[in-house]
Amino acid sequence: MPLTPILLPALAVLAVFGLNLLIRKGLAAPRVVETAEPEGLPWEAVCIPGAGGKSLFGWFIPAGPRAPAVAVLHGWGGNAQMMLPLARPLHDAGFALLFFDARCHGRSDGDSFASLPRFAEDLTCAVNWLQARPEVDARRVGVIGHSVGAGAALLMASRNPSVAGVVSLAAFAHPATMMRRWLRSMHIPHFPLGAYILWYVQRTIGRRFDDIAPCHTIGLIHCPVLLVHGTDDQVVPADDARAIHAGRQSERVSLLLLPGGHDDCSELDSVMSEVIEFLNRALAPMSLHPDVQPLAAYPDVTHAPGEGAHAQ
Repeated sequence: MPLTPILLPALAVLAVFGLNLLIRKGLAAPRVVETAEPEGLPWEAVCIPGAGGKSLFGWFIPAGPRAPAVAVLHGWGGNAQMMLPLARPLHDAGFALLFFDARCHGRSDGDSFASLPRFAEDLTCAVNWLQARPEVDARRVGVIGHSVGAGAALLMASRNPSVAGVVSLAAFAHPATMMRRWLRSMHIPHFPLGAYILWYVQRTIGRRFDDIAPCHTIGLIHCPVLLVHGTDDQVVPADDARAIHAGRQSERVSLLLLPGGHDDCSELDSVMSEVIEFLNRALAPMSLHPDVQPLAAYPDVTHAPGEGAHAQ
């Protein structure tokens, strides 16, 4: 009996500790290692110095001297290989490319956890690495991100004025909304367990969801942004893209909707010409185009089967 006042709090602490471990395990990204390479392109495997002494694996594909460049970041549980459908058309258009793995993904180093802010840190390191390459024009570096990688691209660009342009593929509008969708799919009630999970994740990553939400960070970005989203996306509804677009503070942010789901990079074939035209405008040498408005030709647009992009 005398042990009860000590035993009960100890059991409660152990229960919370065990719950936290289960949350971390349940939310951890699966690690999928690449099984292919950028065939037919002049690639080289590179090791990028990352945050906290970690190393990031990547493929660098040069495109001649002083070329514009694009860093490409996958989504949650993805890797550089999954983004390779973009490589050939972008390289043919004259862009140097860096496809890389975020921490805890692909062949990059692991860490205590992965998160949207850590994806953004890794993307910052990738951009810094590109800007230091002699083959790259440091003033003409853009980024492409998918899903969580897209949210990270928007977060990074909201803090890094050296980024010349952002292409966001299938970004969610707000992490809390995305997590609530996942909790519902797992039949986890919001109260009390779901609410605790949301609190614990914010505490672990050290950032409030509101501060890192793409629907917020989009308003802090000064470079051109192209939001691309599939109308058949069952993971992140196209309404998320519309919500991000609605949060813009500049007409240099455009929305491009196309048929396709969440992970269908191959579906981008139908709009690659628009993506490349956007990057050409956003990454144009400012000395040649001092008054360029990269998104003037890109209002909110939708791309439907068999049609070109058109203003809504």
